[in-house]
Amino acid sequence: MVDEVKSGATPLEGDGKRILLILGTPKTDSFCHALAEAYCQGARGEGHVVRQLKLGEIHFDPILRDGYSQSQTLEPDLLEAQRQIHWAEHLVFVYPVWWGGVPALLKGFFDRVFLPGFAFKYRNRSQLWDKLLSGRTADLLVTLDTPPWYFRWIYGAPAHRQMTRTILGFSGIKTRRLAEFAPVRPSTEEQRQGWLRRAERLGVRA
Repeated sequence: MVDEVKSGATPLEGDGKRILLILGTPKTDSFCHALAEAYCQGARGEGHVVRQLKLGEIHFDPILRDGYSQSQTLEPDLLEAQRQIHWAEHLVFVYPVWWGGVPALLKGFFDRVFLPGFAFKYRNRSQLWDKLLSGRTADLLVTLDTPPWYFRWIYGAPAHRQMTRTILGFSGIKTRRLAEFAPVRPSTEEQRQGWLRRAERLGVRA
């Protein structure tokens, strides 16, 4: 569901950026939800127009059944998601890292939505491609149970490289900020409240 769009409510208008926040977790209640709301609050306070797309509430098959060899009909919610991405100047992705990568639901969303002709286009007789979503920026708000230093230096931060380089960068979207909130599992209430204030400040600087 795209908040303030499908609900029939009028988005809070302002003179700022058009922002689409994509919540990439299937869980209905998580710390990612709180981070997303804090970011939205900060951004709307600065006059930005913010819409939310909660992947756990929309209906689509997350499996690209035949790769790019055959066309797979896009569900109405995915067609709406493409319209919202085209509308947005700035994208915000809020998601946890599971098993070193993004959740399967978020990966499936990219598989189904970031298609040739929408996100990129290969050139004839060339290894190069056109980045069809160029001109947009992104912020990533990422939760982990692994300490950030361990995730980066021991594991090599695979989820971060996948998002910034091989998905968003490949499509022309420039990642502006990647904010880690970790480790969540042993965190205290005081730490989590501090992280929410940080997320709100990121929204203010959207």
